[in-house]
Amino acid sequence: MAITKDMIIHEILMARPDAAEILMAHGMGCVGCPGSQMESLEEAAAVHGMNLDDLMAALNK
Repeated sequence: MAITKDMIIHEILMARPDAAEILMAHGMGCVGCPGSQMESLEEAAAVHGMNLDDLMAALNK
């Protein structure tokens, strides 16, 4: 399954067992927070000042 910018963080965590490690390595340290249940990858990247393209590339590698 390809990870898209519209996917909710929680969906990504369920789809990819290693997603938490990848997200944290890119600066998103709160993957277990309540926001992960409702924020899209795009929204979370914006909030955390992360490069969405780099993050998606890492998650889809």
